[in-house]
Parts: sequence; C-alpha cells; structure tokens
Amino acid sequence: MNEGVGKKSVNEGLGKKSVNEDVEKKIVNEDVEKKSVTEDLQNKPRQRFLVLDTSTAVMAAAVMEERSLLEERNERAERNHSVHVVPVMEQLLAASSTEPGQLSGVAVGIGPGSYTGIRIAVTAAKTLAWAWDIPVAGVSSLQALAWGGWHSGLAAKAQAAAEPAAAAGAGGTPSADQGGTSAAPVHWIVPLVDARRGQAYTALFASAGGDAPRRLAPDAIRRMDGWLEELAARLAEAAPEERPAAVWIVGETGPHAAAAELRCPAGTALQLVPYELEGRWIGRLGAEALLAGQRDDVHALVPNYTQLSEAEANLLRKG
Repeated sequence: MNEGVGKKSVNEGLGKKSVNEDVEKKIVNEDVEKKSVTEDLQNKPRQRFLVLDTSTAVMAAAVMEERSLLEERNERAERNHSVHVVPVMEQLLAASSTEPGQLSGVAVGIGPGSYTGIRIAVTAAKTLAWAWDIPVAGVSSLQALAWGGWHSGLAAKAQAAAEPAAAAGAGGTPSADQGGTSAAPVHWIVPLVDARRGQAYTALFASAGGDAPRRLAPDAIRRMDGWLEELAARLAEAAPEERPAAVWIVGETGPHAAAAELRCPAGTALQLVPYELEGRWIGRLGAEALLAGQRDDVHALVPNYTQLSEAEANLLRKG
C-alpha cells in the first residue's frame, strides 16, 4: 500500500516536472521568437524612394530614406526637362549611394502645370516603376509647392525677425516644425503656377505645423480675378475663430501682381512669396504617400492637366 502510494507520488512528481519543463521550453521559445522578430525589424533596411516633378520651370527631384532627405536636385531648364531627367536621376542615385534594387517605390508630381513638362516626369516614373517592379504613386505638384513655399516664407520671416533680436540678445521666431504650449495658428496657403492669359494653376491649403498642408479647395486652372474674389468671400464668411492668421500666396507670383490686393479681414496678414519648387518638398510628399500605402496603377496613372491643351481645344473647334 505504502509502496503503491510512493510510486504514485513519484509518478505525479515526474508528471509535474515534465509539464513544468514543457511550459519553460514554450516560454523560452516564445522569447526567442520575439527576440528574432525584434532583431529583424531593427535590422530591416529603411525604405528608399525616388521622387521627381517636372510640372514647372524647375525639375525638382529627390532620393528619400523614408521621411528623411538623402539628396535633391533642382534644375532650371525652362521646361526643357527631357534633356535632364535621366542624367539628374543618375546623379541622385550615385550621390545618395543608392542602387535601383534598394528603391522601394517611386513617386511623381502629376501637376497641374506645364502640359509637356508633366508628361516627362510621369512617363519616367511609370517606366522606372515597371522596369524595376516597384510601386508608383502620383502626388499633387501644387500641394508640394504650397508646402515648400510656406516653409520658405516662414524661414525668411524668422530670419528677418532674428536679426534685430540677435542684436538685442533675444531669441528668434519659431518655425512651423517647432512645438509650443498652445495650439499653432492656422495659415492658408495659395500656390500659383502661371497659366497665362490671366489664369493660374492654383488651389487652397491650410497648415498649422510640420505636416503636409491640408486641402481646402481642389487643384484647378482659374482666372485670377475671379479666384481672388472667391478667396476674399471665403475669408469674409468664415467665423472669426476659423479665420487664418495669415494667407500665403506662393510660387509664380510675378505674373499675378494683383494677388497683393487680396482683401483680408482684420487680424489676417497677407504674405506673397516668390518660390520655385524644391526636391525636398516633392520628396517629402511622395514619401508620405508611399509610406501610407498609396499605389497607383502603372498603366493608368496620368497627369492632372485640369483642361484641354491649346492644340486639343483648337482641334475640337475645327471638328
């Protein structure tokens, strides 16, 4: 009897020991798996993207490592970008020590802007995406112009404020990327690309920080006189707490001097900033799109022309 009980106790003890060993092994294996996954994530190379835009007089291009700029090129070619697009891309990849196989995607500004110009970048981006079997994403050239122009204007304003402040021993003006104890004021941004005959490719965006400007009105070609009246009415109709601290008109402002006459309510400043698109801003916008999972059909992606070309319009008239 005692001998049987003893054997039973031993067997139960061995059973418990076996269960405990199995549990310990499972825990160890799970820890090893978790460690392996963590190491894989840590060792996984950061994604690199090639981004380009030829919708304006400047070919703007960049190589991004996720949201960080590695290299950029800004080539003024008076819209003769076909001569420069391939050499510029080769220079960018070489300067950033990037092989085509390291790219995780390509993004491209789809306009609106110069008809001939937009096609060059879009065709190049689609060709590379197809040849290298990587995703392609189209982004708004006007949104990138708004983002870059606003930051350019803020930087110039901060520098102007910092010079007398530095002489007096005080600090400078914070940039759009710097935080504060209270909510940052909202600014409206109106990008302009000249479309001749009193027209411009334009849109309306709002921003209050370092993120990409938020769209308030679509990209379109508009007559400037009517567009300024629409903006003035929109400002007047906005509740006081919804009015922007400033309206920034950025881009090709030279041909549209009337923009300086935009009627703004009390408390809203008007800023005009001549600005040419830079690779870093189309780069940031393109990287954001690709990181967010945007994928366009390589065959279906087309420029945003917003209207018929003059040749097409003439052809329709004859028909």
